[in-house]
Amino acid sequence: MSLPFTPYPEGMILPPAFYDTTALEAAPRLIGHTLVRRTEDGDIRSRIVETESYGGIEDKGSHAYGGRRTARTEIMFGRGGTAYIYLIYGMYHCLNVVTGAVDDPQAVLIRAVEPLTAEDEALMRKYRGAAARKPVVLSGGPGKLCRGLRIDKSLNGQSLLQQGGPLWIEAGRPLRKETIMQSPRINIAYAQEYAAKPWRFFLRDNPYVPLLDKNMNVFQEF
Repeated sequence: MSLPFTPYPEGMILPPAFYDTTALEAAPRLIGHTLVRRTEDGDIRSRIVETESYGGIEDKGSHAYGGRRTARTEIMFGRGGTAYIYLIYGMYHCLNVVTGAVDDPQAVLIRAVEPLTAEDEALMRKYRGAAARKPVVLSGGPGKLCRGLRIDKSLNGQSLLQQGGPLWIEAGRPLRKETIMQSPRINIAYAQEYAAKPWRFFLRDNPYVPLLDKNMNVFQEF
């Protein structure tokens, strides 16, 4: 059966109600939906195929762990439906989708996307500025997809609810629940006991998804 949490018609912009959930609820539900980036060369549409949940002040993997409220994390404390973008290693941008209620810091990291058409792929390759012979090299990683979609900190705080803006998310085709896998998040050993939580979600057998985990399982409702 199709996933019960994708009731929206294909192409419809995801409504505010979609984001009124925790990151842990939203992360698997974002799989299969369409991230749209408007550029001067045209729109790029890509399917979200991998996400990670970073939600709540109790999550030791989150930037807002313990209620940490800084200039960088402040956006996580706003209402869901905006983009949270930060820089890692001084060179790679990461796109996150803020979810949840005001003062409850929740965010979903978009880890991988798949261009929908050959035209979308061509634009991503142009912006990527590097040879990408394999799909995973093109947009299989948060830094890679941000380069391919020209996403940087200038879009931090951008609403994802405005179709026709620089960045928004549309409903994709319904998926079957068993096509979504889950496993522990990547490179967060610092999160201690939270490092082993199966809060990474991805589309099974998708060539844009990197670093498969031997501990992966079919997604189960929390």
